[in-house]
Amino acid sequence: MNTPDNLSAWRRAERQRLLTEREAVEPAQRMARNVEITGYLEAGFPLLSHMTIGFCWPFRGEFDSRHLLRSLRTQGARGALPEVVERNAPLVFREWWPGVATTPGVFDLPVPDDTNVVQPHALLVPPVGFDARGYRLGYGGGFFDRTLAACTVQPLKIGVAFELSRMPTIHPQPHDIPMDFIVTEAGIFEVSDDGLHEIDVDTCAQRAHALVASRILR
Repeated sequence: MNTPDNLSAWRRAERQRLLTEREAVEPAQRMARNVEITGYLEAGFPLLSHMTIGFCWPFRGEFDSRHLLRSLRTQGARGALPEVVERNAPLVFREWWPGVATTPGVFDLPVPDDTNVVQPHALLVPPVGFDARGYRLGYGGGFFDRTLAACTVQPLKIGVAFELSRMPTIHPQPHDIPMDFIVTEAGIFEVSDDGLHEIDVDTCAQRAHALVASRILR
């Protein structure tokens, strides 16, 4: 598939199309899909219960990670929300817990007030779109790609999306960084060199643990 002559314009159009479709989903249907994804994350990634997890406050019909984070925190995990500190700089993650004081940041999304800056071991990344090779189409700011590029040890990268966000390709560029896994209401998909492959929860738990261990040992 050839790259569009004006990739930026093509991505803007695809972004708007996907956001329109996602925001049109009925609340009850969105909630049901959210429950399915949360179940796959709990069963397929038990190692999250011992990690610091970066996640995003739900925006424009995204998957809502807060229910999962509340459950994981009771098992010992820590949650962290991103903060945009400079336009072309990596994100900073600040520790979050239910009820913590926050201030509106970019897009009026909450940022914890002066809590500890932490380095997430895992990221739950909600794309606008994701493709057959595990690349994500974001909101266009490039913050997650810059953040990942700056990491000495790569976190576990889990894309969390609804199936309606699936697309053939985002026409990835050298700066685009693929996810390690994509989780939708249809299941868990591992990202490999030849694309996405659906795996069961037990295989996912094993692969995620091995991937994290290999990165720490490098």
